[in-house]
Order: sequence, then structure tokens, then C-alpha cells
Amino acid sequence: MMPLMANKKFKTHVSTLFCLVSIFILFSSTARAGEPLIWETGSRAEILRGDARGISVTDTGAFMLAPRFTQMFDTQQSFVWSSAVDSAGNVYLGTGHDGRIFRVTASGSGSLVYDAAELDVTAMVVGRDGVLYAGTSPDGKVYRISADGRAEAYFDPPDKYIWSLAVMADGSLAVGTGDNGKLYRVRAAGARPEDALFVDTNETHVISLTVNSRGDLIAGTDPGGLVLRISPEGKAFALFDSSLREIHALASAPDGSIYALALSDAASSGARIGTTTTSTSGDASGGTVTTSVTITGVEDASGASGQTGASSRSRNDLSNARSAVFRILPDGGTDVLWSSQTVTAFAVAPAPEGGSVLIGTSDKGRIYSVTDNGRDTLLLQSTEGQVSSFIVRGREVFAASSNQGKLFRFSTEPVSEGTFESAVRDAKLVSSWGRIWWQGQGSVELQTRTGNSERPDMTWSDWSTPYTEPRGSQVTSPRARYIQWRARLRSAGAGTALARLEDVSIAYLPRNVAPEVLSITVLPVGVGLQQAVQIQTDPNIEASGLDPSIFGPVATVPPRRVYQRGARSIQWQAEDRNGDSLEYAIYYRSLGESSFRLLKDKLRDNFYTVDSAALADGRYIFRVVVSDAPENPGGQALTGERTSEPVDIDNTPPVVGATGDAVATGDNVRARFDVEDATGRLKRADVSIDGGPWRAVSPDDGIADSQRESYTLELQIAGRGEHTISLRAFDSSGNVGSARVTVRK
Repeated sequence: MMPLMANKKFKTHVSTLFCLVSIFILFSSTARAGEPLIWETGSRAEILRGDARGISVTDTGAFMLAPRFTQMFDTQQSFVWSSAVDSAGNVYLGTGHDGRIFRVTASGSGSLVYDAAELDVTAMVVGRDGVLYAGTSPDGKVYRISADGRAEAYFDPPDKYIWSLAVMADGSLAVGTGDNGKLYRVRAAGARPEDALFVDTNETHVISLTVNSRGDLIAGTDPGGLVLRISPEGKAFALFDSSLREIHALASAPDGSIYALALSDAASSGARIGTTTTSTSGDASGGTVTTSVTITGVEDASGASGQTGASSRSRNDLSNARSAVFRILPDGGTDVLWSSQTVTAFAVAPAPEGGSVLIGTSDKGRIYSVTDNGRDTLLLQSTEGQVSSFIVRGREVFAASSNQGKLFRFSTEPVSEGTFESAVRDAKLVSSWGRIWWQGQGSVELQTRTGNSERPDMTWSDWSTPYTEPRGSQVTSPRARYIQWRARLRSAGAGTALARLEDVSIAYLPRNVAPEVLSITVLPVGVGLQQAVQIQTDPNIEASGLDPSIFGPVATVPPRRVYQRGARSIQWQAEDRNGDSLEYAIYYRSLGESSFRLLKDKLRDNFYTVDSAALADGRYIFRVVVSDAPENPGGQALTGERTSEPVDIDNTPPVVGATGDAVATGDNVRARFDVEDATGRLKRADVSIDGGPWRAVSPDDGIADSQRESYTLELQIAGRGEHTISLRAFDSSGNVGSARVTVRK
């Protein structure tokens, strides 16, 4: 087998993957009728929502051919919980839930080695004597398995789970367990647990173990998220205390660094037998590193990784992280290399070429390569749901998967052909497609397909014939709401440029949709509306032809409310799904008429105050018509409308009249008034004596609610002489009428 990364051409390829700089911006603006939109793919999170088959994606969003990733063996089991490799290159796979162990030779021939009585083989390591040690769960044991498949119980602790195994510097076997967080050192078969107890961590689980390049035993725990260094005397020293709860996997780098993969509560909630997985192991020489994995729920569809999609989020922000990978330096310093809010990582191993780490995830079975300064590349996407384990032997790299449990091998050469299917673009409206163009080199071709369902299915169009002109080709897929593109990269052979793709763009024009008036509100009588001072935008923006929204939202100040006698003000809400600027026209008609008359047109404000003096008394209906004409060519503008509820216009004050003379009996005075309103209804009345303060009075029937009311006033007026009694009455439109009567005592 050719060592990984040994081929010079492939080294150049990977170097380009890491160093290539390109900018992808997902520019999403509101659709504006008559103006095409450009879908530029895209942000890193947008790209990773797509599917890469034989394609690597750099941290800057460039597409290149991925390393060859070849299936070696299918266990026919659902889960691979653990893995190990011996000096001859045989890879061992521990599976669940049938508790089987398989051996895969360097040629890819696989066979069943041992079928354990327990459900899951959760940890494995090859000892210095070349014998395989396997830990099982639940209520498990550590088995010693010879090359011919004969197994004997090597260690039987009372603990429920055997999570991790490692070979210590003196050749003894380190055993990490749960639910009591014990760490054992076993030197011989049949050792008693009380004699073999090495460290009681005071944690619930010792999930992961490895041995660093100096021979130190390193342990990862749950739920404290601790990375411990264990001295030969059994003294535990905390190298690192993670803010996440579980150190799920550990891997030792040749330079003495430790890579620690940590899971949050959400990611590790299923990380126990029955739903999940296991451990890591390594031999004392540091030459073999294996890591195992946990199976949890389905990942977020965004598939964001690295710095987890949001470009403004630092990888050091672990407040909502689901998983993270830390690098613990030989001097004790710790760096966050990678974190994700949506992706659960399960496996970690140092890359053979050094200076980076491989991370296996349940994000579409993807493997990421992350440099020690935090730059991550989507190295490849497997065919299975999760990458559960890495096996590194010298410069060879293997990966085990779950759902289905298989073994894969990295190759030194890139694949000859790879494809990438973008995420589906929702144009929001049925659209006409313009041209597709991109930047790139080498053998690159693109295709498109469209449909009107959210996910591509049999109702979508077939993939178009290939587009091969990077400077632009007309999209031939039919009009629809959704669109997707597919890129195909090919290796053209030695001496030719490596295939590379960047900056894919598609122009489209959403169909124009009629604007809509959502609601009309009529304000109380006497409330006038005046335009408030608005925040001014740069007049050069509109002249430039650019969409003002890309310069940030423009705050709209609502109109001022002022008193205006007899005014009737109307406000409305309207929307346009194309985001067009709108203009309005207001029409009116009396309740008994059938035709509307124009009151005001070409309004840009969404309010209007009616001068009631311009209309005769009566009940009116107002109609607001909205148009997107300001941003659509002639003949293509569309309109929408809505009518109001009936609105009263009343400019005539109530008529107030005294009924006969006021009659005085001592200080008691009786006065009668009749009040009538021609159009509306009466609202209230007040009385004043000799110009004094006004005070409310009630009509004879107790409620002022009709067009005609009578008032009989029983008043107390002291003092002899002439007195004036005044009554004023208001109607529902705020009009006021008054009358007075004089009484002598």
C-alpha cells in the first residue's frame, strides 16, 4: 500500500487546497420585479449544505478533487464502535449490537475473528506481543484474542462499561470504565479488580485513553470534561478542563501535542451503549492511533462545520457548541482548533504529514482536515452516515463508518472525477433563469435542474446538458421556484491543470407579483396625520442603480398625529413580495353610490388625512389601490386594492333649542332643552350657569346615543336677579352646538 501523502503530485494538490484563497459571498436581497437577482454560491455554511462526492472544499470555499477514499470491507453490522491495527497491517473492527470482531487484511480480505457474548465491542488495542485486547459492554469484560480467534477473559471488573483501552509504557494494559469512572492497570490475566485499580477519577466515565509520545497515559472523562495525565505511580494531573462535558476521543501527535475531541450535553446525551459509542486507544510507541465514535441523532441540515457556519462566530466561542476539538500543547497551553454548533464530531487523529488533524463527523459522514492554526478543509464526504473511527499506521490512514459499518482507506492520489450538488435555492417565486458563470480551471462542467417542490424529486426537471463556458451560458432548465446546480470536476491527466472551481453564479428574474393592501385603519375624528422628518438616504445610491437595502435598513418614522377639527385619517399596510417600491391612490364613494371617485393619487406615504369640509355629510367607503409601477416597465405594473369599512363624514353641528322658559322655585330652577343632529348621533352634553365651569348632564332617557335627545335640568341657583343657563351638545364627529335660556328670581 502506498503511504498516504507520499506522492509529490498529491502533496501539491493538498497544499493548494489549504492555500487557495477565494471569496464566496451569498448575496441575498429581496426580489425586485424587473431587476434580476444573482445567486452567488456562497458562504461556507451554504456550500456545506450541499453534497460533495469526490470533492474537497477549502476553508475559503474552493472546490477541488478529493483524496481517493476506497471501501475495503463491509461488516454487515450497523455500528463500528472501536478499531485497532497490528504491526502486520491487519485492521480489527469492533461492532454492535451483535458484539462481533472482524479482521481486515492489508489486501482488503475480511473475516469474523470473535463473536462476544456481550452486545458491543466498545474498545480495542493491540498489545506489544501482537495480541488483540477487546473490551465489551454492557456488563462487559476485557478479552485477550489470539490470531487464530481463540479468546479468553483477561480482566473482569465489576464496572458496567469498558469504554477505553491503551497500552502503557511498561506494557501493561490501561482499562477505562464506567459508570464509576475507574481506571485500571492490568499486568496479567485474571488480575483482581481491587489489585488492578490504578486511579479512581471521581468522574462517572473514563471515555477515552491514549499514550503520548513521551509514554504518558492520557485519559478523557465524562461529565467533567477533563483531560488527565496519569503518572506511573497513579497520580492524576488535570491537563485541561473543557467547558463541554465529555472528552470523547483523544489522539497523540508526534510533537507531543494531544488532540482532544469534546462533546456537549446535547451531543453526548446518547453516548452510551444502546445508542452510542466509545473510546480511543494507542500503543506506547505512539505509532498507532485509533479513535471510536458515538451515534447520536440526526444532525442539523445546515451541515455547518469548522467555525460552524456563521462567519462572524469565532471557533473559540463554545457557548452553544455541540462539539469541539482542542490541541493541548506540550507546554500546557490549549488552543481551540475547531468547533461547531450543529455538527457532532466522533473521531480525531493527527494527519500523517503533521501540522493538522483529521476530524470524522456525523455530518453526512464527512471528514475535515484542520490545520494547527484552525483552517479547516472539507477533505471528503463518505457514503455512510457517520465516520466513527480513524486508524493511523505510519503514513497509512483508514476510516471506519457506522450506519453502515464499513472500513475505508485513504489513497495517495486524488480521484479522477468528483461531483458537487449545491443546496437548493428558493427563489421565493416562479422565476425565469438567466446565465450561469463561474471561475475555475481544468476540466469543469456544470448542470442545473429546477422544480416547484422544496426537495428535488421525480417532479423536478432532469439535469440540463452540461455548461462548459465559465464566462457564462444560458440556463436551459424550465421556469420554476427552486433551482439547484451540479458541478463535475475531472482530472485531465499528468501535466494538466488541476481541476478547480470557484464563484458559481446564476442570474434569475422572479415573476412580478401584484402588491397587496393588507389592512386599512380609520382613525378617530379629529386626528390628523402629518409626515414626520424621515432619515435621509444618500441620493447617489438610487442614481447608481444599486439596491439601497445592501447599504443597511432605512428606518421609517411613523407620521405625527395632530388635532385637526373634523379630520378623518386613514392608514394602511401593504406588501409586495418582489420588494418593489409602491405608490397609492385613494378613491371614495358615498354609501348609496356605485362608482368610486379619485381623491388622491401617486401617494408614496401609507396614510392620508381627508379634509371633511371637502365632502358632504354622509357615510363613505374609501378604496386604497396600490401599484408597483415605480419599479416596473410600462405595461408590466400590477395593482392590488382594499376597501374600508363605512366612514362617517359629519360637518354639521347639533341643533340645540330651549323648550319654553326656565321656571324658578326658590333656589330650584328647571330648564328644558331639545337637541337634534342631522347626520350622526349625539355623544354628550354639558351645562354652565352664568358662564361658570361646564359639567356633564344626562338626557332624560339616561344615555346620549341617538340623533335626538331631550334634557330636563333640575338646577340649584342661589342669589336673586337674572341668571343664564347654557347647554352645549357634541355629536360623534366632534361638532358642537349650544343654546341658552335666562331665568329671573
